[in-house]
Amino acid sequence: MTAVIDSTEGHYEVHKTSYAEDYVWCHGYVVVECDCAERSVLSASETVCDCGTDHAALVNEVLSSQRESHPWDAEYHEWRKGQDEHLLSEETYWLELSRLD
Repeated sequence: MTAVIDSTEGHYEVHKTSYAEDYVWCHGYVVVECDCAERSVLSASETVCDCGTDHAALVNEVLSSQRESHPWDAEYHEWRKGQDEHLLSEETYWLELSRLD
């Protein structure tokens, strides 16, 4: 019986430079012990054991349950909330525009 021994979810690593931060995606992987007793490190793009058994369904199931958000999501949502506060409805826009005449 095939068994999952270990797994690491995909994640972003932040690489700081002198002028910015780079976000580098590191793919997740799954360590699987196959029916042939071979242990393989598999990923979404490499799902076949050395014996030829394809473990795609198992690997995809494990990795799909480990979704990580982008590191900048919280910052974006905070910015977006501030933008929404400054938006005017079309009716308000036309009323303010008519007052300029």
